Amino acid sequence: MSPRVTSDLLLVGSVPAASTADALRAEAANFADLVFALPDGETGPRSSWVGYERERLVRPNPAIETVAETTSPTGIPRHMYETPIFRIRPGVSEVRWDSWPRVTDAIASYQVFRELRAAGVIPRNLRFQVGLPFPVSALNGLRADFAADYPVAMRGYQELVAREVERLVTAIPPENLAIQWDIAYETLDIEGVLPWTTAGAWDRFADAVDRLPRLVPDEVLVGYHLCYGTFPEWPMYEARDMGVLVRMANHAVASSGRTTDWVHMAGPRYLRSEDDRFFRPLLDLQVGDARVFLGIVLPLDGEPGLRRRQATASKFLPDFGGRKAESPPGHGRSAMSCGPGSR
Repeated sequence: MSPRVTSDLLLVGSVPAASTADALRAEAANFADLVFALPDGETGPRSSWVGYERERLVRPNPAIETVAETTSPTGIPRHMYETPIFRIRPGVSEVRWDSWPRVTDAIASYQVFRELRAAGVIPRNLRFQVGLPFPVSALNGLRADFAADYPVAMRGYQELVAREVERLVTAIPPENLAIQWDIAYETLDIEGVLPWTTAGAWDRFADAVDRLPRLVPDEVLVGYHLCYGTFPEWPMYEARDMGVLVRMANHAVASSGRTTDWVHMAGPRYLRSEDDRFFRPLLDLQVGDARVFLGIVLPLDGEPGLRRRQATASKFLPDFGGRKAESPPGHGRSAMSCGPGSR
């Protein structure tokens, strides 16, 4: 089967825009001929990525209580150690959510997408892209007793995803939809740098791969966004090389139980743009026909930096998305960068 995604650029998620309509218009104007799908910009409270799940999904659940609020003087966490801490209430053995605000927002944004497409602003060949976080990322606020609470909340989250993916593909025709599984805290978990998690990081990631992507109908394009987040800097954790990302990508493609159409992997900080050691694990990448996108567009050093990273990565992976991208700076998680990542 021929690859279903062959474009030069991936817009990962958030865009610094005031509204969904503004984000979609900007994306279409700048990137329509380079991409296969447009996200809704993750505007407003969703600009904090899984901070949205922390505040709109985890905090309001009656089975969960707050242990500590943010210590930020502004009331808005500035980094991971300032995020609120939650736990499951004593004696509670099950956590259930009735609906997922992120999916409700996506369905509303699709109506804006449809209107702009009908008006000729968005080309008819482009799909509507929705980013959905994996469990460790979505449940990052359960830090008080992760070992006890994560397995309970994870079961409820997976049940929620199953119901809400069905609602999503009922509201949005599968042939018009692309779903990206957003994975940052899982990557940090596997790297062993999350102070609150316990042993079993790879199993937590692999369990989600085994259960969640196969819920999505084959007509929907599906991809993975693997990164280290940007809360507050890009990336939150600087990996020695791309070895963990390559291992995760290989496993995701092999074990998803369905076609994986693309894989995005975060790139290095700018001073490692010409570091062969960082990119060398790409030699071990085995993702079949999935389109590979590398997070090598950084506003910090513009097009010259992009070209340096492109040249270095090309030594180990001759073909990947973004090789022809001429992306302007300041586009958040878009243009193949991780953006607001792990907030």
